[in-house]
Amino acid sequence: MTKKILKFRKAIILVLVILVTYIGNSIFIAPYNNAVQAIAYYYGSKGNAVGSIQKKLKSWGYYNGSIDNVYGYQTFTAVKYFQSKNGLKVDGVAGDATLKALGINTASNNSSSSQSSGNSQDELLLARLINGEARGEPYEGQVAVGSVVLNRTRDPRFPSSIAGVVYQPGAFTAIVDGQIHANLEQNSINAARDALNGWDPSGGAVYYFNPATATSNWIWSRPLIKVIGKHRFCR
Repeated sequence: MTKKILKFRKAIILVLVILVTYIGNSIFIAPYNNAVQAIAYYYGSKGNAVGSIQKKLKSWGYYNGSIDNVYGYQTFTAVKYFQSKNGLKVDGVAGDATLKALGINTASNNSSSSQSSGNSQDELLLARLINGEARGEPYEGQVAVGSVVLNRTRDPRFPSSIAGVVYQPGAFTAIVDGQIHANLEQNSINAARDALNGWDPSGGAVYYFNPATATSNWIWSRPLIKVIGKHRFCR
């Protein structure tokens, strides 16, 4: 009788150990399995999304290969080149940050919550550009700089997204000199919000420049709309 009780107890203990192990593993693994996986494309990837990456890179001068929807060596090196020029992690992987900079929407943007997140990212990026380009300018001039970015997204000569406009090669000094990463001021955030809400002090401008620092003769040929602070806003 005693031996049977001992065997029964051992069996119970064994079952409890198995259950604890299973539950423990489930608790540990579940967050990983249920996590939202970041979208990324890398060497060897194929599909229409890769083709979109190639088209963007080609239109901006980073890629000169064919649009074959295959993430080959040329695409890999073009992505690395784009990343190195735009302050991104240089790994040749087109992850969320790189896709955003290219102006390519990820699948997660289809949901309303993701759309809200995307809008917040646009606002932050626009605020950082305003901050880098127009700190110290009159508030109206800061909003006008944001409006130029938005006006470009509606102009077929430019990329159709805020990120695409901001990161277009050579478009803004703040990207080149790193001022886009300067300490963000509240005025810049407010100016971005006002621009996104429809205020356009630039009068529809798609260009602006500071005549005291401009090095391009071509920019002077653009028809002037108005002057705000140190910036001339042009068509």
